[in-house]
Amino acid sequence: MASSVHEFDPRQMALHPEDYFRREYVWQLPVRITHWVNATCLIVLFLTGLYISHPLLAPSGEAVRNFVMGRVRQIHFCAAMIFTVSFLLRIYWFWMGNAYSRSGFPYVWRPGWWKDLFRQATDYLRLERGHVHLGHNSLGGVAYTMFVILLGWCQIFTGMAMYSESNPGGFLNRVFGWVLPLLGGSFQTRMWHHTFAWGFVVFAILHVYIILYDSTQYGNGLITSIISGYKFYQKGDFKED
Repeated sequence: MASSVHEFDPRQMALHPEDYFRREYVWQLPVRITHWVNATCLIVLFLTGLYISHPLLAPSGEAVRNFVMGRVRQIHFCAAMIFTVSFLLRIYWFWMGNAYSRSGFPYVWRPGWWKDLFRQATDYLRLERGHVHLGHNSLGGVAYTMFVILLGWCQIFTGMAMYSESNPGGFLNRVFGWVLPLLGGSFQTRMWHHTFAWGFVVFAILHVYIILYDSTQYGNGLITSIISGYKFYQKGDFKED
């Protein structure tokens, strides 16, 4: 005789992810492409820059058959040109993209921006979930402005100035040559260029930490969002960017 009591099926208690989370398209394709291009270029530039400043290899034989330094410099210069183009495209998309492309911009003249900045910093220090942002929050905007935009411009100007020395009176020398005397000559410019590069290392460490923290604390799919473009927020979260 069949039992009138139904067996418990735990699958009946399961809820679909959409019952808890909402998905939103945040990072447009140009943002994602320039992010990965910039990241790749910065890694190549940093590693080749270290070799240029402190050569590790000392090949024997004639230089014509052991053009190691020249090849490393060529890779460095090519990566620098690609980074410059990608950097400028990202700035262009800051104005042409969606609202998330401009999120986190340091509106220092707005009291609300400062309030959000301190609130976000407090949330990180207390390891609290805090306020939800789908784009960059104010703290992230400060970090990007200081470590990416400002350092990016500094690296482009100092790098192009040094590169222009190979062709005095050329186009790049006319555009960027003034940087050399401003910073005290070629040697000082090179030292500043090398110092600025370490700023990207500091940013990269903080960037990876915050990504892992946010992905765990908020469950927002931050890591995969820079590939797919989509981020998640819990149903009921107050969304403000």
